[in-house]
Amino acid sequence: MAGVFEAHDKTRFNTIAISYGRDDRSEMRRRLTGAFECFIDVREKNDLDTARLLRQLEVDLAIDLKGYTQESRPGILAHRPAPVQAHYLGFPGTLGADYVDYLLADKIVIPEEHTRNYSEKIIRLPGTYQCNDRNRRSAEKTPSRSDEGLPETGFVFCSFNNNFKITPEMFGIWLRLLKSVDGSVLWLLRDNDSAMQNLRREAESKGASAQRLIFAERKNLDEHLARHRLADLFLDTLPYNAHTTASDSLWMGVPVLTCLGTTFAGRVAASLLHAVGLPEMITVSLVDYEALALKLARDPAALRAIKARLAQNRDTHPLFDTLKFTRQLESAYTAMWRRTSRGEPPEGFAVDANSP
Repeated sequence: MAGVFEAHDKTRFNTIAISYGRDDRSEMRRRLTGAFECFIDVREKNDLDTARLLRQLEVDLAIDLKGYTQESRPGILAHRPAPVQAHYLGFPGTLGADYVDYLLADKIVIPEEHTRNYSEKIIRLPGTYQCNDRNRRSAEKTPSRSDEGLPETGFVFCSFNNNFKITPEMFGIWLRLLKSVDGSVLWLLRDNDSAMQNLRREAESKGASAQRLIFAERKNLDEHLARHRLADLFLDTLPYNAHTTASDSLWMGVPVLTCLGTTFAGRVAASLLHAVGLPEMITVSLVDYEALALKLARDPAALRAIKARLAQNRDTHPLFDTLKFTRQLESAYTAMWRRTSRGEPPEGFAVDANSP
């Protein structure tokens, strides 16, 4: 989101950040404070006082980026501080709250037939709903396989999602892939010791050596991005897909294999793959998902062709075009505000892909 904040047209929009997260004094915090015309820390204010502040500032559109996630404060919007209120990005679902007018999405994460499941009016952005930052950097140095605990040879399946997204069904598929692809390993995030021990024990119980599970320690983002270059294929999870982790993988040139789910949270990777021009990496059943993963692991030429197309599309397709995405987002904001200015109630609409 930092790239979007920086790319906003400051001649048309007065951008205000209401921050209630801790100040970690990081490089990202400094970047964010510099991206807004007005950055206000409200950690010491309660929800009502924060809402009053938004009214005093005459905020036209209030966009909640947290939804029902950790340390969120939906109570601020509950006081109706702005004429137009929406939520975006942080929470992949409905808030079920009558004080939130809109949800920004796209036609894949929320197809028309799912609209009735949402209390908000749906704004469908072209390409994908998910913003990305073209300015994010990866470390120049790629670690060696031994640096990351990987064997010197063999196919590397990876999935850097939080471990709680790994269901028994998905893990069973992954273990069958390991047993079917000689010398392959599964590279996972080291989330916590209990999860790591449980996954290793489950692998052994299913006849796969626990040594073929490699756990990546958490690192700074630039180093984490750089180590993606050691992976061959990212395996997505279901019913909750990779979101940012899928974008990270695609940004670093590692194809993502997904299975289309039935909810917003399970359709995000499909949205990203469409936006980067790799729809063939979207399967519609777990049987097809497993079969395609096995095919790509056994067919180096086919996988190389997909990686080559991903490398080409990264700079030509919508997924990583931060500036164009920001202009389309601004078109959505403008249309929302105009409806309210005319005294019209909120209504869903699709943003034109050719919006300025």
